[in-house]
Amino acid sequence: MRAMPTERLIKRLLFVISIAGLAAGTFFWLGKGDAGWADRIWALGTIPVIAGLAISIVRDLLAGRLGVDAVAFVSMTGALLLGEPLAGAVVAVMYAGGNLLEDFAVARAERDLKALADRAPRIAHRRTRDLIDDVPVDQVEISDTLIVRAGEVVPVDGTILSDGAVLDEAALTGEPIPVARVRGEAVRSGAINAGATFEMRARAKAGESTYAGIVRLVTAAQTAKAPFIRLADQYALILLPVTLVIAGAAWVVSGDPIRGLAVLVASTPCPLILAAPVAFIAGVSHAARLGVLIKGGGPLEALARAHTVMFDKTGTLTVGGARLVAVETAPGENPDEVLRLAASLEQASQHVVAAAIVNAATARSLSLAVPESVREAMGAGLEGEVEGRHVKAGSYQLVCGSVRPEPWAARALRRASWRSALSVFVSVEGRVVGAILLADELRRDTPRAIQSLREAGIRRIVMVTGDRAESAETIGAALDLDAVLADREPSDKVEAVVVEQRLNPTVMVGDGINDAPALAAADVGIAMGARGATASSDAADVVVLVDRLDRVSQGIIIARRARRIAVQSIVAGLTLSGVAMIAAAFGYLTPVAGALTQEIIDVAVILNALRALTPGWKPGHENLQPAAATALQEGHVKLAATLDRLREIADGMDDAAPEAADALIREASTLVKTKIVVHEQDDEGRVYPKLATYLHDRHGLAAMSRAHREILHSARLLERLTKDLKVSDTDRYLIRDAQRIIESIEALVRIHNAQEEDIYEHAATG
Repeated sequence: MRAMPTERLIKRLLFVISIAGLAAGTFFWLGKGDAGWADRIWALGTIPVIAGLAISIVRDLLAGRLGVDAVAFVSMTGALLLGEPLAGAVVAVMYAGGNLLEDFAVARAERDLKALADRAPRIAHRRTRDLIDDVPVDQVEISDTLIVRAGEVVPVDGTILSDGAVLDEAALTGEPIPVARVRGEAVRSGAINAGATFEMRARAKAGESTYAGIVRLVTAAQTAKAPFIRLADQYALILLPVTLVIAGAAWVVSGDPIRGLAVLVASTPCPLILAAPVAFIAGVSHAARLGVLIKGGGPLEALARAHTVMFDKTGTLTVGGARLVAVETAPGENPDEVLRLAASLEQASQHVVAAAIVNAATARSLSLAVPESVREAMGAGLEGEVEGRHVKAGSYQLVCGSVRPEPWAARALRRASWRSALSVFVSVEGRVVGAILLADELRRDTPRAIQSLREAGIRRIVMVTGDRAESAETIGAALDLDAVLADREPSDKVEAVVVEQRLNPTVMVGDGINDAPALAAADVGIAMGARGATASSDAADVVVLVDRLDRVSQGIIIARRARRIAVQSIVAGLTLSGVAMIAAAFGYLTPVAGALTQEIIDVAVILNALRALTPGWKPGHENLQPAAATALQEGHVKLAATLDRLREIADGMDDAAPEAADALIREASTLVKTKIVVHEQDDEGRVYPKLATYLHDRHGLAAMSRAHREILHSARLLERLTKDLKVSDTDRYLIRDAQRIIESIEALVRIHNAQEEDIYEHAATG
């Protein structure tokens, strides 16, 4: 049973009493030479532990369980009754210490809902005629008119009364891009007002609203979760009767009760008491060094049995925010200039989309101007003066009105649709010059992390998300997941987890408040906590403190190794104890010798269990230093801007005039020659020879060298096409050929870089 705070205090007190009794008795025995006082003190240190153990055994028996504690109870009681208090004191210290270790490693702290409670609004702004009163949220009644100011959390479920509202619903759905709601649409508690102040009408009380429901789901899932059954208890039903039979037989056959006591002492289940907790604590410590916080032995043991892993999408498999996908431009326009003007204007907005555009421009080292006379249309966009020109940036309706989109704009809208992206159109002095496409995207390490899970033995991987089906299925197909569950509310996620749990042990991985109920409901909840997500971290059994998804598979590998070592330690300890028991039964071990033998066994078991602190020995050679792997990956990061520009060039050639197409082709050839070719040649001549020394099998590098040859071949084709290029020869067929070469180089280099990063990671981890 899960220990209550008072019980944990008692366990700590018993440990202090037992170790103090053993130390004080040993002092009187060795220092004072007073065996009588030593025996009394050892007995006094043992009796409280026996009493506490007796209560625990009775409680377990009433619950229908018999654990390993019964063996320790018999050993300590027998030692005192037969006049061997030192043996009893040693057993008491080992039992109380092991129990304390188990309490730290296994018992989970009470669930802390402080983050959820702190985030929940306490005050609502209620409008009564022309007055606005601040009232406790619990006093809000259905049909009350409420004011929600910018940046505030919606206090209760309701209906929008204003013309519109912009809401950040990431806490509820996980979708990072705020959504625009119009008059009459529903708004849920827990959403954040990401736009201007709006009015709403309450349609539920605080306790019946969405956010309160999330808190209840977390609490219910925590309460329903089964307690961790100690691994050692599985062996106790065998050990206890065997020990009693052997001890009784030794006593009866020899006629000497001390021989029976020697058997009991030799059978003291310290391997059972210590092996699992020590191995589990060592596994927890090993995981912590990698930035994976496992909250005790219970979650670690459950993680070791994982069969199915369920992932949230946004912020877990994907980067979890608006990211620049592409800049679509009108004919003759420069993508960087379109992005620069939009970012200059967006500096005046606090919107998450505005921040994404500004960050994208900053990443390209574009020089931004200070906007003037900026006016923001709630949820639609903004307009103002940039360098003396009137600039608009926002939705198609805001920028273009109701006119039929031009071919390039229609293409941008179509691409935004199938990429599940948000489009921000930009106009200058009333002329539409481009569209910026923003979307969530896969984390760079996601494919490798999914592959690592497969290699770690996970049989089923499922994505469950509140995002739209189209976007979710695209991600699922790219990662070759076993199932994709989209459009799921927090309660739906819990239901999905429960369904999987009925079939196999299930792990849930997420990072948002909306994931907290599902994390709490799963056998093991893993929160990606590197970027905050306090509520989900509190609800989870495991928190990944670094922004790396592959730590999930590493946590599972560590947990399985720790559990395997625990079982090995238990089996080896019981085997050695069995040999000692037989020796004691035949008189070859006295109680003192039995105690010493048992101590040797205990030390061996503990040392073996501590192997879980390390990843284990692997045959082979030195691994690539992580810093070196990171340095190699940084080369790919620097190349990303070149690849993005190649994609823009290929897109810009769709309807380019011969003169413009000629310039684009020449620019692409220059980029490929000076950036990509140089990078690939450096990889082949310098990086790969060094990398080969860290790999078990160099065949993979041969395949990667083949990719280098393909990239260089395509680069030569583009160079040949450009060498004799004349504007008069630049017809639609030549443009199409150039597009094909440029697109193939861009796609091949992206795939090749991703494969190289997998190799770098493998070389660094062995």
